[in-house]
Amino acid sequence: MSADFPASTNRGELESDGRLLDVVCPVEKCGHRFSVDHGSGGGGAVSPLGGRHHTVVEYGGVRRVALMVSPTGGGHFRDQVFEVIATIREILRQQGEAMAVSVQTVFVAEAADVPAARRLFEAYYDEEMPLTLFVVQPPCGGVAIAVEAWAFATHTATVGYHGPHLVTVEHGGLRWIHASAGTIHQGRRSAYEQSAEAFESLGKVLSAVNASFRDVVRVWLYQGGITELEDGVERYRELNRARTDYFERVAFSERPLAPDSNGHPVYPASTGIGTHEHGLIATCLAVQTDRSDVQILALENPRQTSAFEYPQEYSAKSPKFSRAMAMRIGDHLTTWISGTASIVNAETVHLGEVEKQTEQTLDNIERLISVENFTRQGWPDAGVKLQDLAKARVYVKRPEDFEICRAVVERRLGRVPAIYAEADVCRPDLLVEIEGVAFSHLRSDAPHPGERRGGTCAS
Repeated sequence: MSADFPASTNRGELESDGRLLDVVCPVEKCGHRFSVDHGSGGGGAVSPLGGRHHTVVEYGGVRRVALMVSPTGGGHFRDQVFEVIATIREILRQQGEAMAVSVQTVFVAEAADVPAARRLFEAYYDEEMPLTLFVVQPPCGGVAIAVEAWAFATHTATVGYHGPHLVTVEHGGLRWIHASAGTIHQGRRSAYEQSAEAFESLGKVLSAVNASFRDVVRVWLYQGGITELEDGVERYRELNRARTDYFERVAFSERPLAPDSNGHPVYPASTGIGTHEHGLIATCLAVQTDRSDVQILALENPRQTSAFEYPQEYSAKSPKFSRAMAMRIGDHLTTWISGTASIVNAETVHLGEVEKQTEQTLDNIERLISVENFTRQGWPDAGVKLQDLAKARVYVKRPEDFEICRAVVERRLGRVPAIYAEADVCRPDLLVEIEGVAFSHLRSDAPHPGERRGGTCAS
């Protein structure tokens, strides 16, 4: 990172804030160190900075930090960005060794603030700008910006910055690929055409590092006007039609990390959520490895109809995603939980009742990631508790429901760092959606499903 600002930024104006030198710091001068045993209890430790800012995760010699940062000081948008950057910087300074941020999602209340936020982040990160998504979903609680970010200790991982839409992280024989198609603006495109272009573009970005959708474990889709009608059809349904058409060309049944799929497609975990503008942002996480002790498992909830089996009344072509994607790496487990809502079987339940919808959503997640469900699907040594979440995102449809929703989430999840954002959910009758990622140990006292044999890096 560099303290030098790009020409497009008014340096004098920024310095007049009086806190510039506390915000911008070359990474080689900022000490960082992880010091938390991930195996003790939940996903790690919460920052002493006040509030639920971050979780530290360490396993297999790999150290990472999940940061969920919202400003508390109020003020001008620029001041709130400064506070967020200062908080991120301070969390990383506390780790005691060099850190690199690989990917971040920036939630903003107003689309007009995105250019200013982009300039400030570019000034701070300089040549180590992470893959950054600017999503117009107003953070709950009245702030103008909130940031979710992931950072790695660079003595255990190598972070490669390949441009604004592609970042790789390599460690321990694994390569993680963060890719984005950028923002696909609507223009004269239909929702189907916009979505088809997003998937095609994302596939091309992956191909730049010899990867494909067959390597993808997690997808995020931020769609403007998600429940609006277009020629009598909801835009999200058209997104699903385009996704299905694109995925028909992907060999999801031949994933190298899922040797026990028995020829069935293994779809990525996914979130499809609304934004306050009509662009479409598509991004994903892929993984490649030759290690024989790495496997993936697509999880389904016994109380919910699999999304890819929804009847046509919900979408002409059903959403192609798994309820969760789990990955075992040695004796540890990572579980990505798809956007989850108050749905039982295929129907929305607790209409109009945000408290009950939030409880049902968390019930669905708890059952999905339970030991019993992992055992049912062939991994008896795996299982996750809600408190194992390293972080959570909570999407709230109506601003007035925020405090009710937050009270339920905090009671159920404890001190898990979370960001709450205002967003339309993919059905008009759904009031809340929750996603997250959990890290946990595999159980040594349970049967092992067996190691993958003769794996090769996907390409």
